[in-house]
Amino acid sequence: MAENCTLRTLPGQSDVCAVREIIAATGFFSDEEITIAGELVEEALVKGAAAGYHFIFAESAGTLIGYCCFGPIPLTRESYDIYWVAVMPGCQGSGLGRRLMEVAEDTIRDFGGRRAYADTSSRDQYQPTRNFYEALGYHQEASLPDFYAPGDGKVVYCKVL
Repeated sequence: MAENCTLRTLPGQSDVCAVREIIAATGFFSDEEITIAGELVEEALVKGAAAGYHFIFAESAGTLIGYCCFGPIPLTRESYDIYWVAVMPGCQGSGLGRRLMEVAEDTIRDFGGRRAYADTSSRDQYQPTRNFYEALGYHQEASLPDFYAPGDGKVVYCKVL
């Protein structure tokens, strides 16, 4: 699947709904998080590069099947956040998530970035997400217990690019 898709970086209006559909389909995120994922695309459409959000969109047969959103961390010189990386459930395990991350990391390097950070939940449900980041060479830098809610901590990963 990863090799049979097209990647692009410019968001379009249809990506707002498509991103929300991908985020919802994963079954991992709240309604508020689904809304926010779409809002980042909307902000990029309105403000362009000034929004500070960059995207890698993966399409197959004209349908969005995955994406990555990232951007520079304000008040840092070379650090970037990976805000979202999500792949439609039927495409997971195909290498698409890895491909999206690799292209995002290459883009971050091109922008002068030297560190990429990714945050995730400490809940058991997110163990595959943590495994994914670790398989890509990200190392746990911090663990903040009860960050999101009681029993739901924040795990911060970093990769030196």
